[in-house]
Amino acid sequence: MACLLETPIRMSVLSEVTASSRHYVDRLFDPDPQKVLQGVIDMKNAVIGNNKQKANLIVLGAVPRLLYLLQQETSSTELKTECAVVLGSLAMGTENNVKSLLDCHIIPALLQGLLSPDLKFIEACLRCLRTIFTSPVTPEELLYTDATVIPHLMALLSRSRYTQEYICQIFSHCCKGPDHQTILFNHGAVQNIAHLLTSVSYKVRMQALKCFSVLAFENPQVSMTLVNVLVDGELLPQIFVKMLQRDKPIEMQLTSAKCLTYMCRAGAIRTDDNCIVLKLDHDLKHAHELRQAAFKLYASLGANDEDIRKKIIDTENMMDRIVTGLSESSVKVRLAAVRCLHSLSRSVQQLRTSFQDHAVWKPLMKVLQNAPDEILVVASSMLCNLLLEFSPSKEPILESGAVELLCGLTQSENPALRVNGIWALMNMAFQAEQKIKADILRSLSTEQLFRLLSDSDLNVLMKTLGLLRNLLSTRPHIDKIMSTHGKQIMQAVTLILEGEHNIEVKEQTLCILANIADGTTAKELIMTNDDILQKIKYYMGHSHVKLQLAAMFCISNLVWNEEEGSQERQDKLRDMGIVDILHKLSQSPDSNLCDKAKTALQQYLA
Repeated sequence: MACLLETPIRMSVLSEVTASSRHYVDRLFDPDPQKVLQGVIDMKNAVIGNNKQKANLIVLGAVPRLLYLLQQETSSTELKTECAVVLGSLAMGTENNVKSLLDCHIIPALLQGLLSPDLKFIEACLRCLRTIFTSPVTPEELLYTDATVIPHLMALLSRSRYTQEYICQIFSHCCKGPDHQTILFNHGAVQNIAHLLTSVSYKVRMQALKCFSVLAFENPQVSMTLVNVLVDGELLPQIFVKMLQRDKPIEMQLTSAKCLTYMCRAGAIRTDDNCIVLKLDHDLKHAHELRQAAFKLYASLGANDEDIRKKIIDTENMMDRIVTGLSESSVKVRLAAVRCLHSLSRSVQQLRTSFQDHAVWKPLMKVLQNAPDEILVVASSMLCNLLLEFSPSKEPILESGAVELLCGLTQSENPALRVNGIWALMNMAFQAEQKIKADILRSLSTEQLFRLLSDSDLNVLMKTLGLLRNLLSTRPHIDKIMSTHGKQIMQAVTLILEGEHNIEVKEQTLCILANIADGTTAKELIMTNDDILQKIKYYMGHSHVKLQLAAMFCISNLVWNEEEGSQERQDKLRDMGIVDILHKLSQSPDSNLCDKAKTALQQYLA
């Protein structure tokens, strides 16, 4: 019955949504031209910043009617202009909006509008075209379908600063390869756009500069031409160099640097050219500051958003640039590059793909060999991520001598480095082979392990317990490690359980005991240690459920009846009063604790 009700509910909601928008569309069909004009103006005001309203009007068929009015010879210029403005506003909504506009063949209609003598109408059409062509769903080829379009756009560049801004922006977005570069170049793009670099409008200067960056990209013909272009008596490369100055916006500095770089690559400017060398010598420090700022920005943007991390990494050559930053001469740039990579390494997907494709671990290991503490802290934190179990970088990092490097970090006077060193070892030991665990214990040494267990920094202590817990997993590994280090480990466990530590520390310690109790021979180290058994008994009756559960794991592993010697262990624990406590806990209001107690009791009955 609920399913039958679904459809009418949807229909009523849809009718409510569209009813509030339909009157805007109905007014477009009024026989009175003035009422139509007022209707378009009201529609313009209604859609500003309202994506829902835009979608409704598109669904209700507003676009074909607006395009009809825009192309009618009988429509007033004011009406045509307002129609173009509304269409431009609809294009500023979602990508689906743009697709709908394209399906209605909006581009030919707007291009036709550019033949009008009225400047305001031309500007409105160009503004709408700019919005549509800068959308990722619009094919660039639509600009080049009609051979008369590009020369007409070149002619319109002289009409106003708005035509200059919009046309340059269209060109820079629709120039996607050598064929497009050739078309624009052959129609005089260089000569027509060059003088715009000295416009009083920053937006015009910026869009003109972007045009040159896409025209010169991997294009020797354009680059060679740009070298000799004069603007107000000044060569174009000199204008680009001026745009690199510190008082210019960063966007302008970076784009002008692109232009000069492409010209250098094409051989149009020598790399020892005075206009380049003197400027870079003078502003080398500033260039470092720019790179540092860029890396910091990317690190901040990618810190908590997976989609943004993907966009950063998918940007052409971005990972190469960041990785190159790891070997910069400037400590601040190296630090910012490491921070940026650390931020991006929070992505599981990128750890599995891009970080492996670019072998990020190699330069990172070099950074860790010899760097100031401020860089080491971030780099070692990033290494923790690269050593996670699912990371393909884990194996080559292990083979490159990471164990000794990380063990060395655990001896640092800097608590952050000690934490990261032991954290990385903890990740390394997770589900690792026996050989890796043995390498960690050998390189770390028992003495250092127990120094870390008595570290004054809580984070160091917790990560060290985490390392022990990961080392003591898988029965053969547990038995092997406890056969060689059992005495010291049991001493450390005793000291922690007796010490003034918080709940989390004691919980981790009891979990280590539970792992030891899961060993085949290792569990005897618990059964023969009455002091430890009494502590487990004590924590079974503790007021904190977390500690009770952790103690219960120990008992469950010790009394499991399918293992050799289980009867003797059960008898000893019964004599200690453990069974009585289990009966009491089986009545606990905590469902987890109750279930664990009942499971343990069943081992006695089996």
